Amino acid sequence: MRWLLCLSLLGGIGIAPAVAADSPPNIVLLIGDDQAWGDYGFTGHPHIQTPHLDRLASQSLVFQRGYVPTSLCRASLATMITGLFPHQHKITSNDPPLPPGKTGAAATQDDGYLAQRAEMIRIFEQSPTLSKLLEEKNYISHQSGKWWEGNACRCGGFTEGMTHGDPAKGGRHGDVGLTIGRTGLKPVNDFITKANQEKKPFFLWYAPMMPHTPHNPPERLLKKYRPLHPSIHVAKYWAMCEWFDETIGDLLAHLEREKLAENTIVIYLHDNGWIQDETSPAYAPRSKRSQYEGGIRTPIIIRWPGKVAPGQAPELASSVDLVPTVLTAVGLKPSSNMAGINLLDAQARAKRDAVFGEIFEHNAIDITKPAANLQYRWVIENNLKLIIPVKQRIPNGVVELYDLAADPKERSNLAAQQPKTVERLQKRLDNWWPGIDR
Repeated sequence: MRWLLCLSLLGGIGIAPAVAADSPPNIVLLIGDDQAWGDYGFTGHPHIQTPHLDRLASQSLVFQRGYVPTSLCRASLATMITGLFPHQHKITSNDPPLPPGKTGAAATQDDGYLAQRAEMIRIFEQSPTLSKLLEEKNYISHQSGKWWEGNACRCGGFTEGMTHGDPAKGGRHGDVGLTIGRTGLKPVNDFITKANQEKKPFFLWYAPMMPHTPHNPPERLLKKYRPLHPSIHVAKYWAMCEWFDETIGDLLAHLEREKLAENTIVIYLHDNGWIQDETSPAYAPRSKRSQYEGGIRTPIIIRWPGKVAPGQAPELASSVDLVPTVLTAVGLKPSSNMAGINLLDAQARAKRDAVFGEIFEHNAIDITKPAANLQYRWVIENNLKLIIPVKQRIPNGVVELYDLAADPKERSNLAAQQPKTVERLQKRLDNWWPGIDR
């Protein structure tokens, strides 16, 4: 009956707790959509103002070197809710293969295309979600914003949600849920208030399509940024970043009003990067959908008052760590196929020296075989980054090796100069996932 409720809604150093808190902490997951890792006040942007996220960062354990394993939203979001890499949960691409000879509306209304879209959702449902796992501890949960995997309650395990997921009614990547943030926070705030009144622990998924296009910020914000850059497209994007930040401030303020902030774990990251093209509303190269830092790097922020000391964590972090971190915090055990670590465990962080990722086609070639859609694999070991292209997908691709400490913009390819390093890191990649389906 959970899905019926969804439909009704349409109108420093971290301290790892050995066991769950006496009173189960609420979980609030804040997810930005298409924003570069440096486009915040707390990461040093000279113009973009994000005072609410800056304040949150000052109260949190902050991983400046956070990563998502893939730089495309659907696969990235599926990892955040399952704790699995895309090749594990098998949601690698935004959409199924295009029907032969069809594009645009004709493709999306094709019966075969719609059948494959439904099959992708069925594949996703084979992986447990954080919302489902938290039910063991009597959590209620709410989805708002981006959500690709059908009905948020029936398919995602949320007890409440905004996304109906019906293709006949415009369901694809969030439908009604995409109004959140841009048109206020009432559904989210109402859920928080109800959970508080009912004295139930809750999990909130807040993933507004912000600062994602359309870049249509309030005029008051556009006027603020327009004089700061000659490109109207850049000014609009910068204004969108601050508008998104304002919605974060509104949500956090509601937690304060409800006196819930002290027993709530707040986590922030974004699904993939974005570098604004100066001549159009589109993204520039080496950002979204790419294997470069502009596509895969994100700050990861964790606030848990009284449990996690604020500070800067220098270690590598990944979005595959989110589910294991939350499960451990509430007294549940991550499953054996979850590769992530508990980010609140300083010893586990210290032992890690590498994070891994994979880049796939936007439209899948085969929705059941992740390797068929693979373009690149990458690994970052300390400051060394290796990128391996798949020749069948990227025939002109070359192996790339970068020293991110000396070359953060990834301009000097060291692969030819350091073949032994390439060989060693490629073995690490192959041990993680060889890029073939078994």
